Amino acid sequence: MTRSVSQTAPQTANAMWGGRFAAGPDAIMQAINASIGFDRRLAAQDIAGSRAHAAMLAATGILSNTDAEAIGEGLLTVLSEIETGSFTFRTDLEDIHMNVENRLKEIIGEPAGRLHTARSRNDQVAVDFRLWVRDQCDAAIAGIEALMRAFLAQAEAGADWVMPGFTHLQTAQPVTWGHHMLAYVEMLARDASRFADARARMNECPLGAAALAGTSFPIDRAMTAAALGFARPTANSLDSVSDRDFALEFLSASSICAMHLSRFAEELVIWSSAQFRFVRLSDRWTTGSSIMPQKKNPDAAELLRAKLGRILGATVALFTVMKGLPLTYSKDMQEDKEQVFDAADTLMLGLAAMTGMVGDMTALRENLAAAAASGFSTATDLADWLVRALGLPFREAHHVTGTLVALAEQQGVDLPDLTLDQMQSVHPGIRAEVFAVLGVENSVRSRTSYGGTAPDQVRAQITRWKERL
Repeated sequence: MTRSVSQTAPQTANAMWGGRFAAGPDAIMQAINASIGFDRRLAAQDIAGSRAHAAMLAATGILSNTDAEAIGEGLLTVLSEIETGSFTFRTDLEDIHMNVENRLKEIIGEPAGRLHTARSRNDQVAVDFRLWVRDQCDAAIAGIEALMRAFLAQAEAGADWVMPGFTHLQTAQPVTWGHHMLAYVEMLARDASRFADARARMNECPLGAAALAGTSFPIDRAMTAAALGFARPTANSLDSVSDRDFALEFLSASSICAMHLSRFAEELVIWSSAQFRFVRLSDRWTTGSSIMPQKKNPDAAELLRAKLGRILGATVALFTVMKGLPLTYSKDMQEDKEQVFDAADTLMLGLAAMTGMVGDMTALRENLAAAAASGFSTATDLADWLVRALGLPFREAHHVTGTLVALAEQQGVDLPDLTLDQMQSVHPGIRAEVFAVLGVENSVRSRTSYGGTAPDQVRAQITRWKERL
């Protein structure tokens, strides 16, 4: 009779892997197959799902009340051991499900074996993971709202402070500090709404789909769904165990949110430089140089700027895992959790750090104002005045203004520093009243359209957001 390698002589390490593995394929298979090293994070959700399942089995007469009570109490004991750190996780039991069930059997004995009636590890992991991601959506929304409040506080403090607005990182038009801060409030609000939308879509319970086809036991899926806070049970057992859209949506929303954090981190890096000096970051979020004593490096902002790569990488990785899988469950799907866990951790760290940086940063008002007045930032105001006061077509006004900008550059001055005679040399209709529109303060006050940068508009938006939050 032919015997397998594992039944005969002791195995030797495969030379390809060197000394990392002491044995052959059996040990390697255990290393690649076991997920307990990371899915232990699902312990609370796994136990909650099992307790709901046991209660339902008892309510439908599939399980005795005595066994259900023993299972429920035993699972609470297991949860307590995990929370206190006294639980021993075993790699040979592969995953969190089998680790919990094995310990439950040690505690209550034979009734533990009835817990898995009418379910599979396929629907079990689907409900565990969905519960965990749902909790992370709630955490992300809370973190985003905290950051929104930090931006609102900055906006309220500087609702009428002028600063340059940029396109192509070139001075474009003057805006207010408050208006710039509110731009990130709007971005973050969309982020929060994406997590809320994703949460609503994922709020269906896959428990009871079993391996893939449902079960012949008379279970009550609506009962378990309600017990776990889901809106309803999932409607198709095949989709229930193979769906990871909820994780992909969470990662997608996380990637967009992290991109917003990265954009502001980039602005902080630029603004805190000696060349800009728009903001001063606190010592809590900066580091020094080992050789240059004058340096105050915005390391926290730079790290946040980089961490988007981890989250975006996780998103691409899971899309890559899922794109080629036929229905229903494949072991490839075990590779979903580490990506999501890392992305969630990174996002929450980024939100907390950015909230701290925004709350601590000091806007340097005088420097902002000086920069706002440079770079011909009121050129558009001049063009608009030519349209309103002289009735010029905008394209002609644009051409006249451009000529005046070129003249100012030749003279080494800004637009307000040109004399009336110089302006009239370009267009004789220009009058002295034009100088009233060339100041940056007048410019921002004139932008009164809804959503504009005028201080009154900014304060109205601050009030709206404070009420919403």
